[in-house]
Amino acid sequence: MPKGFSFKLIKECKQTGARLGELTTPHGIIKTPCFMPVGTQATVKAVLPKDLVEIGAEIILANTYHLYLRPTDKLVAKAGGLHSFMAWDKPILTDSGGFQVFSLGDMNKITDDGVEFRSHIDGSKHYFTPEKAVEIQENLGADIIMAFDECAPYPATREYTIKAMNRTHAWAKRCKIAQKRDDQALFGIIQGGMFADLRVESTKALTDMDFFGLGIGGLSVGEPKELMYEMLEGIRHELPKEKPHYLMGVGSPDCLVNGVMRGVDMFDCVLQTRSARNGLALTSTGRKMLRNAEYKDDFSPIDEKCDCYACKNFSVAYIRHLIKAEEMLAAQLITLHNLRFSLNLMERIREAILSDSLADFARSVTY
Repeated sequence: MPKGFSFKLIKECKQTGARLGELTTPHGIIKTPCFMPVGTQATVKAVLPKDLVEIGAEIILANTYHLYLRPTDKLVAKAGGLHSFMAWDKPILTDSGGFQVFSLGDMNKITDDGVEFRSHIDGSKHYFTPEKAVEIQENLGADIIMAFDECAPYPATREYTIKAMNRTHAWAKRCKIAQKRDDQALFGIIQGGMFADLRVESTKALTDMDFFGLGIGGLSVGEPKELMYEMLEGIRHELPKEKPHYLMGVGSPDCLVNGVMRGVDMFDCVLQTRSARNGLALTSTGRKMLRNAEYKDDFSPIDEKCDCYACKNFSVAYIRHLIKAEEMLAAQLITLHNLRFSLNLMERIREAILSDSLADFARSVTY
């Protein structure tokens, strides 16, 4: 067990089996199930750290691939680690960079040893191994770090998926051996594509390696949501109860609710921030594209049920004006709202688990 870490399962919903828990880290306690805002390059876009605290964020995510390339993990280490560098004293999770290496890097060359790729910034050549991914994350200094994995694309053949899964398992073992710091919790990552039996096999293999927690990777990569839910349902009873379960890169409101009902404790997604920069707001009555003409004379808040700064102070008409005028405040306000909406949704989910009513709550939510 890494120093300063623990995971406590507090309650399981009688209606759904969803889990309520507490994840303790050296930088604070995280109530689960939780949503983690994404700060890819050591910043959650358009939001000040103090605003993240105010809206209830207990942990944020940063990206190994991007920070390795710029400003470099060595510079971050020199600054005292990510917490000091970005002035965030709550928990941080860094992903291993595996997904970005495969999706952003040009002309990847994958071997059993590692991956050669070119930077999306300047085309320079780089090489990631499991050991390198751990070294970078130890330099960055996040509380939770992820094993290096190979994410099979969708669709992918069974043969390719098996190779990627087996490589992920081998790399996971190497990551455990490579870890030197005892103040970071290392998660393994389950793969297996869209094959239910491979998902079970991968879950069992990673469980046997005894990581602090388990990430569920390779989902929300273009497959229908029902197929993702099928994959989650197939492994929910194989996942170790005493460890946190993290569904990577998933965070739309419907997926948050459905994921929790299938045993997931942690989520992250760029949807909340990326969609905000395009004028899209997540609300209790569904999605609203605020740049649309229908909102020109709408002097109500984004969401009558939301308690965020944007909803308490500004109208949709004003925010639409900011969008049309290309004022940066538009992205700031919608981002703040989308993040608060998602964090509030998780609060309500936790309350529903506590009262054994999550299935009823799920039916009442408008997506």
